[in-house]
Amino acid sequence: MSTISKSLTDTTIKHAIRDAKGAAKAKKLVDEKGLFLLVKPGGAALWRFRYVLRGKENSISLGSYPDTPLKRAREKRDAERRLIADGKDPSDARKAVKLAQKNSFADVAEEYVKQQEEGLAERTTAKARWQLREFVNPTLGKKPINEITASDLLATLRKIEARGKTETAHKTKELCGRVFLYAIATGRAERNVAADLKGALKPRVVEHFAFIKDPPAVGKLLRAIDGYSGQPATTAALRLAPYVFLRPGELRQGRWAELDFDKALWRVPGVPGTPGARMKMKRDHIVPLSRQVIAILRSLQAITGDGEFMFPAIGPKRRPISENTLGGALRTLGYDSNAHVPHGFRHLASTQPALCRR
Repeated sequence: MSTISKSLTDTTIKHAIRDAKGAAKAKKLVDEKGLFLLVKPGGAALWRFRYVLRGKENSISLGSYPDTPLKRAREKRDAERRLIADGKDPSDARKAVKLAQKNSFADVAEEYVKQQEEGLAERTTAKARWQLREFVNPTLGKKPINEITASDLLATLRKIEARGKTETAHKTKELCGRVFLYAIATGRAERNVAADLKGALKPRVVEHFAFIKDPPAVGKLLRAIDGYSGQPATTAALRLAPYVFLRPGELRQGRWAELDFDKALWRVPGVPGTPGARMKMKRDHIVPLSRQVIAILRSLQAITGDGEFMFPAIGPKRRPISENTLGGALRTLGYDSNAHVPHGFRHLASTQPALCRR
């Protein structure tokens, strides 16, 4: 590698780059005070700064030419020389910056969510990523997690509240709290600042699922369901809902392989990793099948039994009915979201057990 030693000019640099396109070796163009430009065969040119600190020689990169012009390269060199004058190693300073960037809130949060993926439903982790991407990362994502204060987090949550999303603000605070706890456990934070915000947000507005509980009105609802005539899978799912008391998502994603007609049981998988696992508590749920339920399922089996799902959407039977289908069927019967929703059958079972045994 040849070396040219004198203060550089743009003309000198351009000539060296032009000549390097046919050269076999790299050329070192030395400027002043440790700055030099390494011109490689082919014309690539890289700024380097050589320095000696505590008897140890080192060099660091200051960018490439012409993206970093000569004047800017000298400014960067001078900034590094000021660090050295204070007894600081520029290389160590860069490592600290990279480490801080790696320990940014966004990186730690993504690491936490990824670590939780095996034990959570895909929809849950997707929602967590959406919350972080939509509400937190734009303001806190690039900050080192250990430098974020309670007031920083509160300011971010206040923006969510300002959009009228009080419940989302609370859920985002809880998610951030779990991220901070993970950061503490992995040695990248010392405090869960989300815990310092207790009582700082607007109170949650508790909204219960609408459901009918008056016995005569329940009877009217059941008679309306019995008279419903729609797509076979929707009709069957709607008629089964008052018998099995599953969450709507657990019901509509039912698979024929989960049924044991001989034992009159429906095993809804919940263990993470099991095909079709969808129970909130992450364990299998056994549903006894009454003779009425078996009759409904046997009739449906003649129509959809050749596919995976009991309640397939219209089409190639590769996916179940959507989360809005049962609600739409109830609206067709005159029961909107303020009167009775599909999830309401579970509330009916938990609040009116005597009625459900009739």
